[in-house]
Amino acid sequence: MLTDKMDASAKKTHAPMAVGQDHRLFSQENAPGWYALYVQVNHEKKVTDQLLKKNIACFLPLLPTWSRRRDRRVRLQVPLFPGYVFVHTVLENEVHVEILKIPGSVYIVRSSQGPALIPDYQVESLRTVLTHADTLTLYPYLSAGDWVEVVRGPFAGCVGILQRLNPKKGTLVISIDVIRQAASVQLALEDVVRIDGPPDQRCGFRARS
Repeated sequence: MLTDKMDASAKKTHAPMAVGQDHRLFSQENAPGWYALYVQVNHEKKVTDQLLKKNIACFLPLLPTWSRRRDRRVRLQVPLFPGYVFVHTVLENEVHVEILKIPGSVYIVRSSQGPALIPDYQVESLRTVLTHADTLTLYPYLSAGDWVEVVRGPFAGCVGILQRLNPKKGTLVISIDVIRQAASVQLALEDVVRIDGPPDQRCGFRARS
């Protein structure tokens, strides 16, 4: 059963306690941003519900899948990245404490200098792909590849790493660097253009709030 395999895989995966030294990933006081909250596996939805009750904006990426139950198949929504919920907030000490008080919450993923910010474009691209993709699969995290931006079609505006499969089609990989996880979707190569790297590392880029 797919859900059993995903849960087993998640339990074997060690959650990252720290990320690289890039100054763009450090927490900024008084500025709302995206953070990765590591939670106990199978507690993602419960933690999300409690965050919403506390009026803390959050995002739990869900993957539609089929599960066999005795004589029938049931369509389920399972966490795309087991063990993670994304929160969008000004991470003041009081808010941080409230988040960690939620049963099932473990910690906010950190760098050596504090809670690690996730670039807005990574979460926005993942949202768009989850909304429009017919099929979405987990993809091994990549540290190298061609950075592209989708310029037409339902995924227009998404930014990620392109892995070529054949002359006409490719796989767009949307990475969430802080938690070293990624997802992929197939698309036509004529719908993308090559860019010089992730938006937050390019001149003139302004993060969208």
